This record gives sequence, C-alpha cells and structure tokens, in this order.
Amino acid sequence: MQKIVECVPNFSEGRNAETIQKITDEIRQTDGVVLLDVDPGKDTNRTVVTFVGSPEGVKEAAFKAIKKASELIDMRQHSGAHPRMGATDVCPLVPVSGITVEECVALAREIASRVGEELGIPVYLYEDAAVSPERKNLAAIRKGEYEALPDKMKDGGFVPDFGPARFNAKSGATAVGVREFLLAYNINLNTRDRKLAHDIALTIRESGRAKRDRRGVIVKDREGRTVKVPGLLQNCKAVGWYIEEYGYAQISMNLTNYKVTNLHHAFETVSKEAAKRGLRVTGSEVVGLLPKEALLEAGRFYLKKQKKNTGIPEKEIIHAAVLSLGLHDTTPFVPEEKIIEYRIRPDNRGLSALSLKDFTDELSSDSPAPGGGSVAALAGALSAGLSSMVANLTFGKKGFERKNHVMEEVSQKAQEYKRLYLGLIERDTEAFNVYMDAMKMPKKSDDEKKLRAEAMEEAAKKATEIPLETLQEASALCGFAEIVGKIGNPNAASDAAVAALMAEAAAEGAYLNVLINLPGISDEMFKGRVAREAEEALAMVKKARKKIVALVKRKIESEK
Repeated sequence: MQKIVECVPNFSEGRNAETIQKITDEIRQTDGVVLLDVDPGKDTNRTVVTFVGSPEGVKEAAFKAIKKASELIDMRQHSGAHPRMGATDVCPLVPVSGITVEECVALAREIASRVGEELGIPVYLYEDAAVSPERKNLAAIRKGEYEALPDKMKDGGFVPDFGPARFNAKSGATAVGVREFLLAYNINLNTRDRKLAHDIALTIRESGRAKRDRRGVIVKDREGRTVKVPGLLQNCKAVGWYIEEYGYAQISMNLTNYKVTNLHHAFETVSKEAAKRGLRVTGSEVVGLLPKEALLEAGRFYLKKQKKNTGIPEKEIIHAAVLSLGLHDTTPFVPEEKIIEYRIRPDNRGLSALSLKDFTDELSSDSPAPGGGSVAALAGALSAGLSSMVANLTFGKKGFERKNHVMEEVSQKAQEYKRLYLGLIERDTEAFNVYMDAMKMPKKSDDEKKLRAEAMEEAAKKATEIPLETLQEASALCGFAEIVGKIGNPNAASDAAVAALMAEAAAEGAYLNVLINLPGISDEMFKGRVAREAEEALAMVKKARKKIVALVKRKIESEK
C-alpha cells in the first residue's frame, strides 16, 4: 500500500496574496506531493494550507514552505484574530494510508530538527508527537502567543524540543505535531427544527450533556462542577444546526479518529436517536476530503448487513457506502474528487486505466514500454481477478453456505493482489523509463560518466526488483486458485485452472525480465541473490500450477 501523509501547515499571513503564492509555490514545486487546498483568512491574517504525498515528499515540502515563510513573514508586524506564535504557527502531520502514527511522529521529529538547526526557529512538538504530557495540548504551548515568547524563553525557560532556546523575533516559534485524520461529517434530518438536531448532538458527542434531576435542574458535584452524562460516540464532537440553504437541520460532527468512530458508526447511532424522536435521517455529507479506508470500512459494514460478499472491486464497496450513507443527498458525491488517494493518483490514468483495445494498441507500437514486464504483471492481475470471480460465484450459493467464510477471505485477498498487480503494470513501465533517462545523462567528463554509471546501476536494480516482485507474489496467486479450484463452485472449475495458468505466465514472464536485466548490473552480490530467489520462486509456481490443473481436470472428469 502506498504511504500517504497529509500536512496542514498554518502560516501567519492571510492578506498578502503574493506572499501566500510564494509559500505555496514551494509546495507545488516539490516532487511527490499534491497541493489540495489554500484557505486564506483576512480577519485571522492566517492561511491554512493542505497538501498530501509520500513521507519524503511531505517532509521536503513542509521544510521548504516553513523556510519561505520565515523569509517573507515578520512576526513583529503581524496582527490577526487567530491565536499564533510564529510565521509558521503549526505544522501537523496526519497519517492517511499505509503509514502509522508512530512513523508520522518520526517524520515530525525530522522536520522539527531540520527547522530548528537550519532556520534557527524554536520548535515544539505537540499532540501525538509530544515528548511530555504538558505539551500535548497545543493551546498550552501557544499560551500568550507570540508576544509572550520573550518572557517565556527568558533565562532558559520554555525550552524547545528542537532549535535554539532563545527568542526569534522575526519568525517566532513553530509547533509540529501529529494527529489522526479529522472527518467533518454532517447528517441530514427531515426537519427544520434545530433544537431536535442539537438534542441528538448532545446525546451522541463524546463530551455528552449536563445531567439533570427529575425537576430538570442541572446536577453539580461536591466541587460545584456540572456532572456530565457521557455521549454515545467516542472521538466525536457534535452540534445541531439548521441550514437555510438546504431547508433542513443537520447534526454537524467532527470525527477526530475515524478508526474508532467511523462514518457508519455515526450514521447508525444518529438514525436510532432520530427514530426515538420521531425523526428520520435522509442522508449525509462529507465536508472536504477523506481517506479511502473510511469509505471502504463503511461499505464493508453495509454489505455485511446485507449478507453480501465484501471481496468485490473497490469501486463497488465505495458505491455501497455512498448509497447506504446517502452521500448524494446534499450534493453529488464524486469519489474522484472527495477521496484523497484518488486526488493523488486518479484511477482513470495510466496503463491500467486503458481499455483492452487501447492497451494492446499501445503494446503493439514501436515504443519499448509497456513491454513484457507490464504484460507479466497484467497476467497476475487476471489470475487474481479470476480467483476472486470463482469465490464470488461460490459465496452465498445453495449448498456452499459452509464455504462462505473461506470464499469471502479468498476473494478479499485476491482483490488486494489484483490491485497490487495493476500497480506493478505501471511500476514496471516507470522503472524502464527511469533507466532510459539514466542512459541519456551526459557522459563527457569523468564526473559525468561516474554519475551516469551510478544512476544506470541504481535504475537497473530497480528495473530488476519489480519483475522479481511480480514473480515472487505469484505463489500467492496459485494459493487462491488452488482453494477455489478445490472447494469452489464446480461450474467454474476451469476458471480456477486458468487462474493458475495466468499465475504461471506472470511468473515465467517476470523471470525472463529479471534474467535479461542482470547482465547490466555490476553488483555481483545483488545479482547472485536475485538469481537464486527468482529460480526458487519460479519452481514453486510451476509446481503449484501443475498440481492445480491436474486437480481441476479430475474435478471436471468426476462431473461427467
């Protein structure tokens, strides 16, 4: 799975469009990231920027933007309605997919260290990146704002986690943190009554509502503090409001950790509470973008409620989520525009998005890529797709009910491998293009020759590792084909055998691509290791294919 991180730096400039443009240009010009949003505020004199990308790309873009802000923004001249303590006030990192909070914390520390050392800005780590409990809360770090920094840092006080322990008059200080992805999610009700919506909000939000006695009087504890009745949903902040433009009330929520409380948890809970009050949920809306996994989890939940198999294409799971949550109710929900992963690398681009005709036309042209490596990966995707098909043709069928769990598990894993191999189609061609670029590097001077040779060696290794992955993962493809061939729907037994044959084709094709690349590599240890691994992997796949085809033939014969 691709590692994707979101970064949401807040810069203390919301009025000077030229300054904002120069800061965000640093992000736009960084490889491996996509700038999603720039939201300047004149009253706050603050701009909230959102971008996503690979960990390395985000790390580089964040530093470059912070550096540019330190050059262009002078905190001695700054005023605005929003609390702030530096030119780059905060820089939170958010794990989106394929990366953990712990990995993001390590990334945050690298950014903070570089900002402190190279820019001379005091940096404080907060939220999940905090090194002490008292610094977990951003408000505690920012108390007194920029104006309080000279006194707070006097005589060695308020020591930063990174950077100099002295006041930086021009740039102030910066807080770098890590938090979970925040989902802004609104649920629609068939009423204009804001009070009813807010009553539900008080019931579900984590902080709950004030406890009242039988007379309706708020209950206090011995210290005079209001006693609260906890809400139904963890990591949920909520309020009820009426939107004149829509003509209905909503429960507006911030789900601060969708891995604990996801869209469907909130939707189902609100639906039950609405019914108790004679109301009905008519739909919902996601404000801003969201990680793909949040929708996939919701889609799988509703498919399971319908006793349907969840080992189906990703787009179908997302479609189930969109329908079940009523995400078209307020405005049309377009996955390509709302899902972060699709914004970074849309599914409608690249070789794997081409029609069969267009792909084979491209293949048959005089361009050397795509070539055999991409075709081998395509064979792997076809193998996974066939195994998933047989599992889906078995799931839920009369007489096969006891096999449902196994079939669902196989189809889910086969779908994952289908996506893996579709990715390998692209990666194989990309690796070839990188190698060709290395070959085109200048080679007039000795230094140029050395740089070119190093680039070609690195590119050749990468171009070898990708077909090696195609080859090694083919064993799993054979595993899927064997299971569905053995206990799957006998009417689709031949499809299981073809899945095994496609797995072997993927392995054989990838093996030959590995072999043809090895002579161009000078690292003998690398070549020896790769050759051994390739031989072993191919032998396993060929043995498995032979077993599966024989098994299927016996099965077909027994049905005569």
